[in-house]
Amino acid sequence: ENEDYVVSSAIGHLVELCLPNELDKKRGKWSFQNLPIIPQQFQLKPISKSEDRFRLLKRLMKRSDVDIIINACDAGREGELIFRYLVQLAEIRKPMKRLWLQSMTDSAIKTAFQRLRSDEELQPLAEAAVCRSESDWLVGINATRAMTAFNSKVGGFQLTPVGRVQTPTLAILVEREQKIRSFEPKDYWEVFADFDVQNGSFRGKWFDEKAESRRSGNGEEERHPERIWDESQAELIQQKTLGKEGEISEEKKPTSQTPPLLYDLTSLQREANSRFGFSARRTLQIAQQLYERHKVITYPRTDSRYLPEDYLPAVTQVLNSLSDSTLKPHAQKVVRNSWVRPTKRIFDNAKVTDHNAIIPTGQAPRNLDESQQKIFDMLARRFVAVFHPPAHFEVTTRMTRVGEEAFKTEGKVIKDPGWLAVYGRQPGSDDENDILAEIVPGERAQTRYVEIKPGKTKPPARYTEATLLTAMESAGKLVDDEDLREAMSAKGLGTPATRAQIIEGLILDGYLARQGKELIATSKGISLVTLLRGIGIDLLSSPELTGEWEYQLKLMEQGSLERPTFMSKIKDLTREIVEKAKSFDSDIEGDYATLDVQCPSCGAARLKEDYRTYHCESCGFRIFKNIAGRQLGPEEVKTLVTNGRVGPLDGFRSKTGKPFSALLALSKEKKPEF
Repeated sequence: ENEDYVVSSAIGHLVELCLPNELDKKRGKWSFQNLPIIPQQFQLKPISKSEDRFRLLKRLMKRSDVDIIINACDAGREGELIFRYLVQLAEIRKPMKRLWLQSMTDSAIKTAFQRLRSDEELQPLAEAAVCRSESDWLVGINATRAMTAFNSKVGGFQLTPVGRVQTPTLAILVEREQKIRSFEPKDYWEVFADFDVQNGSFRGKWFDEKAESRRSGNGEEERHPERIWDESQAELIQQKTLGKEGEISEEKKPTSQTPPLLYDLTSLQREANSRFGFSARRTLQIAQQLYERHKVITYPRTDSRYLPEDYLPAVTQVLNSLSDSTLKPHAQKVVRNSWVRPTKRIFDNAKVTDHNAIIPTGQAPRNLDESQQKIFDMLARRFVAVFHPPAHFEVTTRMTRVGEEAFKTEGKVIKDPGWLAVYGRQPGSDDENDILAEIVPGERAQTRYVEIKPGKTKPPARYTEATLLTAMESAGKLVDDEDLREAMSAKGLGTPATRAQIIEGLILDGYLARQGKELIATSKGISLVTLLRGIGIDLLSSPELTGEWEYQLKLMEQGSLERPTFMSKIKDLTREIVEKAKSFDSDIEGDYATLDVQCPSCGAARLKEDYRTYHCESCGFRIFKNIAGRQLGPEEVKTLVTNGRVGPLDGFRSKTGKPFSALLALSKEKKPEF
């Protein structure tokens, strides 16, 4: 503090909404009769791990010599919520002003202090922030308890967490898993020819020129004009072309590639997962260490890939400070050539949200471990590369026609590496390891060898964290309504700061499993999405719910939608979710498995899956899917029935809620027991 100001920080959220059992002990119990839980007034409480900070801020704000409170939290909805909940629980009644900061330069901070915004001006943003928080509570708490009550009707306690962001994320993976399971592979063949010319040889791949012109279609034939779906046709092409001469034509085109944008958290997590196999959570942890402990990068929990327009001097200063021996020459080249210019591709206030893109601070990194060094190097290289000119290539497309059959060969050579020089690329090197033998004008190619390669169509790939983060970020593309898609375009599912946590939460809840780099929807995850769709509340598994909320919250921020109107709709949705779960009394329809395994009771050839069981249609034998809070998957049931036992399996829970592992065996009565 000085004679004018006391400055302190809120270190993120310090206050949260109370849970139902903290509001009312009786209604805190998990049963249908206590639902829906819609408080007349939401209650707040300090978050226990940061309660000391809450008490400190409360004491500072209540000081008799403090006559005005300035909210300097992040310039966005969540920053507003942190502040509003803080002053509400601390019962502060003093006048308030808003410091609105999107740039962290000294001059920007001083200017913002001279232009403090009024509390009234930020009221619509505050209302939107509180609405978002209360809506997540209402839908999350009630839907989780309703689905848990539904699944626990046949006995036991089957915790079934549901959330506005985590459940649509799960649905993305469930849909992919169902496509993989229902996929039927198809055989195809590809034909390759080796051609001799005066200056050497080159290889070409056969393709269907007619199919190439229809490439906009969705069929395999149209998307893959190089594939042949009949082996005899491939053999015929081989016979027609082997040993024959072909006419050569080629086209050389210059192309360029601009440097990628600066990193926000999601793009950093995505690339670190692809390059190093780091989980989204691990990348966030490392970035936080580089920011908090080492102070070598700017704030990492950002969804912006741009810098404020007044950052040009700061950028030059950081470039001059980079000391890495492989990076320093490139950084100095940027400064020497005055490549730091006010371009909207890098400096754009309109695209800086609560925070700007992640860049180095200019402080020299010391004592970084291997993982920290990898992430810092990614950030520093991207920062230097973004100011470089585009990379220029020469792309050669060569067509060799042998009779009526066409073969394509492509090569790509770097003419000027531009920004790729920062990553060690040199002029003259090939981009695809494919420098083509030069051809003499007018010469013909001799077909020396023709190879037929068999292949099988593959199911869609499972999501990795990198591809799932992309899907979450662009979830707006899965929304049909144009206004909702527009509202979600800037948000996607979750925020950069929460996406890693959402993925880890789905794994912790048993909805997803991580196998190597792949994320796989478990039987429990598939069951939840099946249940929501089966009882008619599939909105909870769709990104459209988030799209609708974002659209309406945006209207509220602009002052064109009232808070009571929005909350009334959310309460109606909450009642509808609970009512549908309470009243549903039919079979849950879904995409269920058939197990090719003999019934242990009557010897019938297969068992069928439904929502709650695996059963025999001949004799009525059944195994309930859920045992002690853990759901058995089809493969586990096959092993249990075939071998009489399975496991040890993790993920069971005792009556007191403690997790345990166990072996399952079939008893003499053909019932599973520990």
